[in-house]
Amino acid sequence: MMYKVVTPQVTPQVIPQVTPQVTPQVNEVVKVLIGKKMRVEIQELLGLTDKRNFNDKYIIPALKSVLVEKTIPNIPKSRLQKFRLTELGKETQKKITE
Repeated sequence: MMYKVVTPQVTPQVIPQVTPQVTPQVNEVVKVLIGKKMRVEIQELLGLTDKRNFNDKYIIPALKSVLVEKTIPNIPKSRLQKFRLTELGKETQKKITE
């Protein structure tokens, strides 16, 4: 018995841009991040002292949500590393600070 393989015609899909669901901690980072800031500067603005907690609950989720980006992405552990808002981050900042 012979089977005929049918491949459906592929059409481009439109993906709407939506504001990602973010944690309150990520919103706090977005609110205080103006320009480029080092991790320590952001921590101080938020009144946080624990580096591990800050990375786990604030920076890593902010990076994963594409609201924040590193200024030196090729060297993630650079001592000169800073963070800034992406375009989506800037849009989100406008919405949550209104």
